Amino acid sequence: MHYDLIVMGMGLSGLMAARTAAEAGKKVLIIGKGMGCLTLFSNTIDVLGKIPEEARLKDGLSQWIQDHPDHPYSKVGLIGIDESLSSFTSLFQSPYSFQTIGDRNSFIPTGAGIMRPTYLIPDTMVAGVSGNKKALIVGFKGFRDFYAGYVANPLKWRGVTLSIPDVPNQEISATALSRWIEKRSFRERIGEEVKKRLNGETSVGFPALLGVNDPMGVKMDLEEKIGVEVFEIPTLPPSIPGMRIFNRFKEWLIRRGVNILSGYSISKVSLKGRRCEGIHVHHPPVSTLYSADHFILATGRFMGGGLKADRRRIFEPVFNLPVSQPGSQEKWFEKSFFDEHPVHRVGILTDSSLRPIGEAGKVIFENVRAAGTILAGHYCLDEKSREGIEIATGYWAAKNTFQI
Repeated sequence: MHYDLIVMGMGLSGLMAARTAAEAGKKVLIIGKGMGCLTLFSNTIDVLGKIPEEARLKDGLSQWIQDHPDHPYSKVGLIGIDESLSSFTSLFQSPYSFQTIGDRNSFIPTGAGIMRPTYLIPDTMVAGVSGNKKALIVGFKGFRDFYAGYVANPLKWRGVTLSIPDVPNQEISATALSRWIEKRSFRERIGEEVKKRLNGETSVGFPALLGVNDPMGVKMDLEEKIGVEVFEIPTLPPSIPGMRIFNRFKEWLIRRGVNILSGYSISKVSLKGRRCEGIHVHHPPVSTLYSADHFILATGRFMGGGLKADRRRIFEPVFNLPVSQPGSQEKWFEKSFFDEHPVHRVGILTDSSLRPIGEAGKVIFENVRAAGTILAGHYCLDEKSREGIEIATGYWAAKNTFQI
């Protein structure tokens, strides 16, 4: 029950921290209440959408770090960011891998009918990068999280909505569609229908539901049946591509001997001076103590429970770490909905190795680090940097913990 490292949180930052430590031969436990936001929102890997379209990632990040010294990327640095992204991509080998085009942000279509910038793109989405292609967008009756016409019209493409074979008119979930499309017989009928409706299009866009287990196999089979390129378009949650990422990490971690506790919450921590000695995990009717030499807090922001708020303050519930915040509740939000609200930048302050610090800059716990979106100094939704921050800081926290 004693570990070299306990990682709290099973989002992308926690998974990266666990992978980095396990790769160095450390005994690791990763624990979380669920699968994190990875399976809800992540489709591609956003590193920094604010980089100018023509700029290379390294140049854009270098300028960003200079202009934002308190940002998590400034803690990690260019070399650390590059190492972390390489570590991430090395986990995803052909046929399902992630790639960048020209070491720049690329623009991919979304379910809202706009093109958005992103950096690392799964192979199933690459064919949709150029918005200048003539594409046919395919939706399905009963699947209400993706409307083909709504996607296609702003991009001057064409959209069609297909009935699902042998399924009555009813609401259909993303996970159900993903399971069906993995069946060859289902693809046979869908492929025939799509091929009939082509009218000079050189590619076909489907919602990002081409299976969890073998998306590239599904993609190539559909391409053979239809006769043109096929690509995925991100949809509303849940994210099937996010599930692929989570499953790949989980598979690798289990194979490397990492212990995984999913579905449990931390009830309290055991502290001694400036060190954490263990965490208590509550699974009724008992509470179990897990001890470790080091700990990484990667519990996310409000949605994941990493940060909580009452009428007076925003707080971190596990270690009660100080949270940078804009003052009273009246100052958390601006008057206009579209303004940048100060509450989005709250989080845990850390030193350069991601150890939490107090207002005077003093390290609070010697063997605890924080990683991911719980960190202060970023607005990842506006920056389009969430996955990049999680990958870089998860990697950096584990690397500094063991001086890898």
